[in-house]
Amino acid sequence: MRLLLVEDDVMVASGVKLGLSDAGYAVDWVGSAERALEVLANESFDLAVIDIGLPGLSGLELTQRLRRSSMDSAAMPILILTARDALLDRVQGLDMGADDYMVKPFELPELLARLRALARRSQAATTAVLTFGPLELDTAARSVGARVADDSAEGSHLQPIDLGPREWTVLEYLLIHAPKPASKDKLLQALTGWDKEITPNAVEVYASRLRGKIEPYGVALRSIRGFGYRLELVAGGA
Repeated sequence: MRLLLVEDDVMVASGVKLGLSDAGYAVDWVGSAERALEVLANESFDLAVIDIGLPGLSGLELTQRLRRSSMDSAAMPILILTARDALLDRVQGLDMGADDYMVKPFELPELLARLRALARRSQAATTAVLTFGPLELDTAARSVGARVADDSAEGSHLQPIDLGPREWTVLEYLLIHAPKPASKDKLLQALTGWDKEITPNAVEVYASRLRGKIEPYGVALRSIRGFGYRLELVAGGA
């Protein structure tokens, strides 16, 4: 998932970005609300984490602007992360459109859990597990497997599938948007954000590796010429 971090404190931003990146997010960081508005006018994100005490336009004002119906970000989940713990600040943050409010200092596991909850809510999902056919991806446990029939009382078991970090990101993005196709550009953004560590051609490499791991279970990763990829169920899987 691609996340926008709006935080003017370099030390805090570096720590949050490192923790979220290690958890599999593609994190892009800006230091002001004005810069966030510029970025969001041209690019899309799955989530935003916004500090209140920003220079110039405050995080509360930014949140309010992002919720305008004319903005493409109107439905983007927003979590306010701030040192302000007064009741009035929390109420204002939520009333202006934030989906959640978290006070510094915080523990990274709780921040990750809240972001997963926001992502589930935005996708109208009720659990941390994304499924497509036999595939099951647990975003909380960071595990993925395929449901395989057997002779047990349950009638099946979950066969683990070993994925690298970027294969995981590709599959997570595809599962979130399934059965709709995902563009190669969006997949690239989900993988890297602004840190252009890989090229568009590398997306094809990770998609190819992922294809080889899921097709034995009856899930095809179809290439859509000139666009991207889509998950499809096929006959003859395990």
